[in-house]
Amino acid sequence: MNRILIAEDEAPIANLVRTALEEAGYSCRWAPDGDAAADLMEKELFDLVLLDIMLPRVNGYELLEYSQELDVPVIFLTAKGELQDRVKGLRMGAEDYITKPFELMELLARVETVLRRCGKSGRVISLMPDIEIDTASRVVKKNGAAVALTVKEYDLLLLFCQNRNVALYRDRIYERVWGEEYLGDSRTVDLHIQRLRRKLGLEDRLVAVYKVGYRLEV
Repeated sequence: MNRILIAEDEAPIANLVRTALEEAGYSCRWAPDGDAAADLMEKELFDLVLLDIMLPRVNGYELLEYSQELDVPVIFLTAKGELQDRVKGLRMGAEDYITKPFELMELLARVETVLRRCGKSGRVISLMPDIEIDTASRVVKKNGAAVALTVKEYDLLLLFCQNRNVALYRDRIYERVWGEEYLGDSRTVDLHIQRLRRKLGLEDRLVAVYKVGYRLEV
């Protein structure tokens, strides 16, 4: 399980991010200021830091330098959205730069991308007692046996795993998994959902939400 440090002084934002990450299978710690973040980074091992720039006591730029000494990748998560701020953060070595307000689905996708790019994404997610997802090998097992999924079926399953118990709109599902603009034809999404249900026995878990899309209930 990947461990992520959230360095954020606004508790409501930190709690929102932490809940989303933990529901997606990550282990999280929260630091409300720069000193607390530095202390945690010194004492514990992390695979990624989500870092606000305008932190009390020690700012995000200083913590970025410290994280680089520890070989821990950083994603800036900040209200500083001007071009010069983004350029500065990326040039200093941040792996990504996300401005507030942000979409949780996009944050989760960027976290997964950075972990994969930095060679830290090897983890097994237990979706249910009988279903496991190995994100390094992209292998899904049910009751210990590998299940043959297509690329899109795997991506679809991972999207629902990262958004457990959340109703996802069809257009968002299509745009996240297929990477194209949704034009109103739901047959592609519906067909892949049906196959995923059948292959993993998710008929009672991957449910349709009227006039919305689908939700994975766990």
